[in-house]
Amino acid sequence: MAYQLAEKIRKIREAETSGRAEFSQLIGIPKKTIENIELTGRAPKGDLLAAVCRRWPRYTLWLMTDQTDPESGQVQPEEKTPG
Repeated sequence: MAYQLAEKIRKIREAETSGRAEFSQLIGIPKKTIENIELTGRAPKGDLLAAVCRRWPRYTLWLMTDQTDPESGQVQPEEKTPG
């Protein structure tokens, strides 16, 4: 579960921002914390999850349950295709 949440945080960051520094500023969490989560797969703490959900509420359902509900605006981040 920890790895899955870390991967979801990375997917949201990549879909919404250009890098870890900007992402960390947008949610008010230290850049080092974001790096540790993404690079080690460490489980994010509740304050980070809450900050992401406040900033991007459209991802809350997906982040917490792996479900989406596009009709109510609950989606997952779009995958970026290389190229």
